[in-house]
Amino acid sequence: MLTELLLKSRSYRRFDESAKISEDILRDLVDATRFCPSAANRQPLKYRLVFEESETAQVFDCLKFAAYLRDWSGPAEGERPTAYVVVLGDETVNKFSEVDAGIAMQTILLRATELGLGGCIFASIQRDKLREILALDESYQISYVIALGKPAETCVIEPLGEDGDIKYYRDSDDVHHVPKRELDDLLI
Repeated sequence: MLTELLLKSRSYRRFDESAKISEDILRDLVDATRFCPSAANRQPLKYRLVFEESETAQVFDCLKFAAYLRDWSGPAEGERPTAYVVVLGDETVNKFSEVDAGIAMQTILLRATELGLGGCIFASIQRDKLREILALDESYQISYVIALGKPAETCVIEPLGEDGDIKYYRDSDDVHHVPKRELDDLLI
């Protein structure tokens, strides 16, 4: 069951914008993170849920999509994420929250996959602009943004080519290909 979720959980960048994600679903996704391991059990992460259309459009403008797809500036209207989870590190709790963020984001994406949704984690963010839009207190470090929606693209995993190129790409049918290393390449 977990392996099936892992294989389905891809970085989706195009969504069916008519399939809205409710606040209740976002709360469900974040609720799953409460049970994740946390360094020293400090639990420094906070989340800002974004699901209202007026805010989702503004958050969209703060993100840079798919650096390897140089001729693609991001999803067109009708293909944009319908919700976001902004992952924040509460520096009053712990200044180091990156490991916790990784664990929590994977949990959110696996739960989203289980619900028939998909997402993509963004680190390329206009943080100052996003902080202003969402009126976030300075004590919260904007770590990442998870874009969410009902996937409207096909993503496939393929073996890493002989040239070792790890860059994802789209083919002429607009299928998103993601090269992955083989198990024996990971083991020392």
